Amino acid sequence: MAVARTRSVALVGVAGRTVEVEADVGNGLAGIHLIGLPDTALSEARDRVRSAVVNSHYPWPDARITVSLFPASLPKRGSQFDLAIAVAILGAAGVVPAERIAEPFFLGELGLDGRIRPIRGVLPSVLGAAQHDGDVMVVVPSGNAAEASLVPEVKVVPVGHLRDLVEWLRKGELPPTPEAEEPVEPPQSGMSPEVDLTEVVGQPVARRALEVCAAGGHNLWMLGPPGTGKTMLAERLPTLLPGLELDHALEVTAIHSVAGVLPSSAPMMSRPPFVSPHHTATTAAIIGGGSTIVRPGAVSLAHRGVLFMDEAPEFARHVLDALRQPLESGRVTVSRAAGSVTFPARFMLVLAANPCPCARAADQAESCTCTPTVRRRYLGRLSGPLLDRIDMKVTVVRSSRRELLADRQFVETSKTVAERVLVARERAAKRLAGTPWRLNAEIPSAALHADYRPPAAAMRPMTSCLDSGALTARGLDRVVRVAWTLADLAGKDHPGEDETNAALGFWLGVRS
Repeated sequence: MAVARTRSVALVGVAGRTVEVEADVGNGLAGIHLIGLPDTALSEARDRVRSAVVNSHYPWPDARITVSLFPASLPKRGSQFDLAIAVAILGAAGVVPAERIAEPFFLGELGLDGRIRPIRGVLPSVLGAAQHDGDVMVVVPSGNAAEASLVPEVKVVPVGHLRDLVEWLRKGELPPTPEAEEPVEPPQSGMSPEVDLTEVVGQPVARRALEVCAAGGHNLWMLGPPGTGKTMLAERLPTLLPGLELDHALEVTAIHSVAGVLPSSAPMMSRPPFVSPHHTATTAAIIGGGSTIVRPGAVSLAHRGVLFMDEAPEFARHVLDALRQPLESGRVTVSRAAGSVTFPARFMLVLAANPCPCARAADQAESCTCTPTVRRRYLGRLSGPLLDRIDMKVTVVRSSRRELLADRQFVETSKTVAERVLVARERAAKRLAGTPWRLNAEIPSAALHADYRPPAAAMRPMTSCLDSGALTARGLDRVVRVAWTLADLAGKDHPGEDETNAALGFWLGVRS
């Protein structure tokens, strides 16, 4: 009996950190001791591992077993270390060759009967293991095999039972891989796949704003009474967006894997996500958090996609103001006593709001009875600093029967608009080649006024508003970014005065 070591992965946010698992079987009072900052779920691994080994018909060492998780200063959370602990103990007891378990990574939760259960966060864990040089081998539960296989140049060994794994380690024969079911692609945007932009009639300006948002990755605020199509417009925004590029798809998939919401039938998130939290959501639900294990919130689940907040003034004001930091930086940091975790959070924010609490249009038979003070207090929940980060503001109104009939001949399908969006994004990507940015909304202020500053004539409308105080410095940056997107949609090499005037109108708020 001696010491055996193997490897596993600990998740810190969506980043995988290598953990070396050492097991020592020696003299002393029989029992198993875990050291290395384990949490409650990991401390309970002692009983799970013992039952799994015994029920797999292998001898359990009647000795003092010490399991060390290195680095000791890194908090270890969750049950994904079960398999590595069991393998290390069996290696130290001489059941499996210690040299065969030293290099592979082992991930998985053990059932009492020896089954290896699927776990959260397999994709970021395998990505963390893949950072090591040389041939990397990762043993994962069979239920996570499709997700783990998304990482290139990593040998993935799926196993369903501890006994299959031990026999492979002893004899060198790979366990039989279960037949993979034919994946069924689910609607990953959060809506039915039948939704189309042609269903929104009577709001041509709002549809145009939606196209600009999709082309440049901009934020949008829609204000108007119920029944004008605000929610329908927001739900159709993902249908205008192109599919995720491979690096973005892996990034989005890793976040959803950590959150435990990744569908097993189609593990790769190939479409931009659409997240629409309820207005009773807490700050932790929106930003991310948790008392023990920090989970990503709605802003991270909407990464590279759309975060839609319907009835925005009904959200708590501190929840809305918490969006300001991720809107600026594209990431969110959650701090707890055990440490800080950073999640990516670059999303398009779409806010929808009624003009007042009663939500009655002024032109209805029973018109709005809210006082100006009530209206101001209601919309005042959307703070000035938050609205300053919204690129485009549109007021939608009820359309008459004549307007609805006239607009039907001008509506376009989502496919038609998406083709224009794709062309505009390709123009922006070509212009931004060699930089870390891909969309106009991602260009920082310094580069915006250095390498991508519009001509002086095009800047004139914005500088006038800046001088009069109608436009802030942050608002100026937002307007310039939207102007570049309008130029990309128009096929122009740089924004002209028409584009900057239109972008300025969108920022100040236009009436649909």
